[in-house]
Amino acid sequence: MWIGLLYYFNVVQVPALGDATADKGGPGGAGITKYVAPRALWWFRWAAVLTWVTGAYFLLFGYGTPVALHKAFMLQEGFVTIGVGAWLGTIMLLNVWGLIWRNQKKILGIVPATDEEKAKARKVALYASRVNFILSVPMLMCMGGQSHGLPF
Repeated sequence: MWIGLLYYFNVVQVPALGDATADKGGPGGAGITKYVAPRALWWFRWAAVLTWVTGAYFLLFGYGTPVALHKAFMLQEGFVTIGVGAWLGTIMLLNVWGLIWRNQKKILGIVPATDEEKAKARKVALYASRVNFILSVPMLMCMGGQSHGLPF
């Protein structure tokens, strides 16, 4: 769900809002920003947490050794591939909560912000989301690669 919503935001919602804003005779993007975006961001944030916690749980208990989480994050032999994926997922999680959500609250009017603050928030949220979009491909490949016998 986390990655699906990430792709939705980057491939569908952001371009659609740009088109809606540019269409002076159209309905605008108010419906999306008022009803869709807050709900989608709620699921996005918590799906990120659930995904990360599930991954950490699997590393703690799924490899038959409770030190696998440590070995993965320390990029020790046998855990490099999954460790890189875990680090990418951690960076992405921090982006979701520390940059994207913090700035989306300003953009959507959930917290008060001046027009200047909203303009800056749009850039920060967009760039953080695009970074996550790019990181999602190697992260997913590392997660799948570990179980498919990559020798790292």
